[in-house]
Amino acid sequence: VIPIGRGQRELIIGDQKTIKTTVTTNTILNQQGQNVICVYVAIGEKASSVVQIVTNFQERGAMECTIVVTETVESLTTLQYLTPYTGVALTEYIMYRERHTLIIHDDFFKQAQAYRHISLLLRRTLCHEPYPGDVFICIHGFWKEPLNQVLV
Repeated sequence: VIPIGRGQRELIIGDQKTIKTTVTTNTILNQQGQNVICVYVAIGEKASSVVQIVTNFQERGAMECTIVVTETVESLTTLQYLTPYTGVALTEYIMYRERHTLIIHDDFFKQAQAYRHISLLLRRTLCHEPYPGDVFICIHGFWKEPLNQVLV
């Protein structure tokens, strides 16, 4: 993994069962003592997986500088859709108080699926195709840009 500077973003893409979550959690663990508040957003993950991650953070002392926002797979679809927005709101709140922040979203694809379900229930048209990958491009580009403009 290439280290990134402050005010930048990085997208980690890979197949299922690769080490994407391990890489992101290790990034949070490496922020200890760096004066960085980390926000870990777990979208539609199994509760046991989130508990395992939080336990790992607690054992290594990372929970002192970490906020975990989660909606599990058992949660309502609308709550899974809103989870990333909650994480961004918390991160912006901390950032506006002149603190360094790191936000990690795990897994945007689940939010895209939730958006698709909500759109189908409301009979709204999706951006291009009803496939969650296209929804991913449409909705995530819109809400990441204002945060990036603040950081620049």
